[in-house]
Amino acid sequence: MKLLIVGGGRMGEALLGGLIAAGREPGDLGVAEVAAARREQLAQAHPGVRVVESPVAADGVLFAVKPGHVAETARAAGAAGCERVLSVAAGITTAVIEAALPHALPVVRAMPNTPALIGAGAAAISPGTHAGEADLAWAEEILGAVGVVVRVPERSLDAVTGLSGSGPAYVFLVAEAMADAGVLAGLPRDVAETLAFQTLLGSARLLTEGDQGPAALKAAVTSPGGTTAAGLRELERAGVRAAFLDAVMAAADRGRELGT
Repeated sequence: MKLLIVGGGRMGEALLGGLIAAGREPGDLGVAEVAAARREQLAQAHPGVRVVESPVAADGVLFAVKPGHVAETARAAGAAGCERVLSVAAGITTAVIEAALPHALPVVRAMPNTPALIGAGAAAISPGTHAGEADLAWAEEILGAVGVVVRVPERSLDAVTGLSGSGPAYVFLVAEAMADAGVLAGLPRDVAETLAFQTLLGSARLLTEGDQGPAALKAAVTSPGGTTAAGLRELERAGVRAAFLDAVMAAADRGRELGT
């Protein structure tokens, strides 16, 4: 097969579904999953995809397993005859993966995020010792099926973890808080959630699809002495900006700890 995904959890299945939606032939794809019940679910959900219990030979293998299982997965994939590796396991360096492989293979490390589940992910990739341009392009093609991909030096991947890897949780917290605030101001819960969530979606689209940065967009909403200015003053007074800075740095530091 052309690509074997080891780990049939949410991220592994999201990547599988994205590749099929992007035009990959199911027969070119496989999933290795240790849990029998999960293998049955995957086989039913993705007809034509080969679902196996342990790694088999493939042109490329994608590690979508927990960090603690990466070394054993690398040993098994290398022994099975897989020819290159893309890992999305948080905190596990290319050097660790290369050391666990039974022989030298190109390794690309990636940090995706959960919006990949709906094809709106953000991922960064970094090459290992033996990975070249063709291997990076291969990784971009896979992850590009479920979102945008950027290239960074591996030393920057912990920062990526703190920003976009953990970032969805920060946004969900903001969404929850905005909806709660709407209820506090007197709106029914369903109305508050509809308005808060759509506000986040629309604002994100303005950022990604428009030609203005966040400062200009914020200024366009903020009239002198108006309601938005009053609200922003309270957010600044509460240190919301500093809290986001601290959150990203704390998550990045934790990513470094996981890799040691």
